Amino acid sequence: MNVHVGLNVVDLEKSIVFYTKVFGEEPVKIKEDYAKYMPEDLSLNFTLNVKSQVSGNRVGHFGIQVENQEDINHHKQRLEKFGFFTRDEMNTNCCYAIQDKFWITDPDGNEWEFFYTKQDA
Repeated sequence: MNVHVGLNVVDLEKSIVFYTKVFGEEPVKIKEDYAKYMPEDLSLNFTLNVKSQVSGNRVGHFGIQVENQEDINHHKQRLEKFGFFTRDEMNTNCCYAIQDKFWITDPDGNEWEFFYTKQDA
């Protein structure tokens, strides 16, 4: 599994320069409003998501990337047993990829997604 962090930024170019230095690697995907890092030595899927303005909390959401569809089903059923509300998104085009995912919300309102990436889009 990979931990996913989606960070809201206003200047993608400056953020790419900064995080390329932090991770010591170039992004694996760059679009007009998006960049994605998969640092080789970390189990991390880190994205930069451009917003027109950012104030206060700059975190858009957190996520856990799983290896296959069965993992999505397993974790959804496991968390529903705890009474966590889930919201499904199947075959959704997100972050320039086709994904199956579900969402839960922590007690402070932070959203977490569990997702499986099927293919780039």
